[in-house]
Amino acid sequence: MTNILDDRPWIEKKVPAKPQVRIGTFSVRRWVAIVAVVAVVVGGPLGVSYLRALTVPGGGALGARTVDWVRSMGGSRLVAWFENMYYGHNAPPAGGAPAGAINGSRSVDQRSADPQAPVIPLSPLGRPANAPAIADPRLPSEGQWEPLGRTVGGATAMYAAFIRPDPVHTSLTAGLVWMDPRVVDLRVVAGSQQPGGTGWADQAPLPADERRRLLATFNAGFRLADGWGGYYEAGRTGRPLVDGAASLVIDKDSSATVAKWGRDVTMTASVSAVRQNLSPILDGGLVTPEVFHNSMRSWGATLRNEVLVWRSGIGVTPNGALVYAAGAGLSIESLADVLKHAGAVRAMELDINSTWVSFV
Repeated sequence: MTNILDDRPWIEKKVPAKPQVRIGTFSVRRWVAIVAVVAVVVGGPLGVSYLRALTVPGGGALGARTVDWVRSMGGSRLVAWFENMYYGHNAPPAGGAPAGAINGSRSVDQRSADPQAPVIPLSPLGRPANAPAIADPRLPSEGQWEPLGRTVGGATAMYAAFIRPDPVHTSLTAGLVWMDPRVVDLRVVAGSQQPGGTGWADQAPLPADERRRLLATFNAGFRLADGWGGYYEAGRTGRPLVDGAASLVIDKDSSATVAKWGRDVTMTASVSAVRQNLSPILDGGLVTPEVFHNSMRSWGATLRNEVLVWRSGIGVTPNGALVYAAGAGLSIESLADVLKHAGAVRAMELDINSTWVSFV
């Protein structure tokens, strides 16, 4: 299952617990928060709106809530400009080695996440092949998949691996999670504010009887206004779907794919949920031309495509497995390259910045 416990639409049920990375001496979000607070003090009537934003369930820390408030007040371009300037002058260092072991033993819980599930001796797709290294020389255990999390009916549903994202910033690592849609019941879960309204088939907070079946959670994508795409679940449209947009599509039989809407997939009776976000970053196993176009249409009101920052993405392999990737110091191109090396043939970016990037 997938979700996001912030105010955005989810994908697999998630808890907002992730390492906070500071690339520099002062968080860019803290600077934005300071600027916004000054604006609120000066423009008193905005104070009520700002205070309401600070109390939104699952909205994150002060800086994250403030940035989202600025965006909601029409300041997306201002936030993007500030973040681009900050991260552009505080890039991660070149060279070096990752701190500690790059892999090690993954955390495995042999209890079943669904006690009623039939016993499955092995995931139908089997153990994925090791991901080839991007940086040389290859480190011990780099790209090797290890079982992760709780089993489903006795079968391994997820594997995890780590890989360095490029040959220059060799102290960084990106985390990978491989998921078998034939074993995992993948869902998109509506957030507390977006796509808005009540009555969604899956919506935060998750009912207690659903949590016992929870395998993992991860972030779904940008705010809909910034992500150039739509949201659909169980016959209901939260925002119109856009042809050409990168789309995570979940069918009623729990199979899932990442595709370009209108070309690879269209609306049929079998579609259960669609979460769109920006443009595809991998297509046919190749990095797409859009990755190199620093356009608002491709990447929304957000960080430039070449800025190195926390990013996450998801892709689909030729045999139908899903691969999630996340890490610090990633550009759009390096995120696409990481997913390509993990075996994905089509992929999309999900979210950016350390506050919103997590897999739990």
